Amino acid sequence: MPIHLCKLLPPRPTFPADMTPAEAGLMQKHAVYWQGLADRGIALVVGPVLDPAGVWGVAVVDVNDADAAAALTNEDPVISADAGFRYEIHPIPQAILRTKHQPNPL
Repeated sequence: MPIHLCKLLPPRPTFPADMTPAEAGLMQKHAVYWQGLADRGIALVVGPVLDPAGVWGVAVVDVNDADAAAALTNEDPVISADAGFRYEIHPIPQAILRTKHQPNPL
């Protein structure tokens, strides 16, 4: 299954409202890391999810398997810094993908 959803869980429920300066720096490195993967076509979409139950992050990646997705998430600066973040990885067995970028008429 090549498409996987990587759910980034923050270190506490109140994040990012009470983000420390050190965490802000990590989040900048995190964004640069994932932008690089998006530029290479590995990450299909990445960003924060404004869930009313608590903000979390999403990355949908096109990789061979869950081990490859885990390798990507383990290299994320917020994980390698051991700052309390963690990922859940879920396969998407049947993804419908846009064939090319077109303007959204809605």
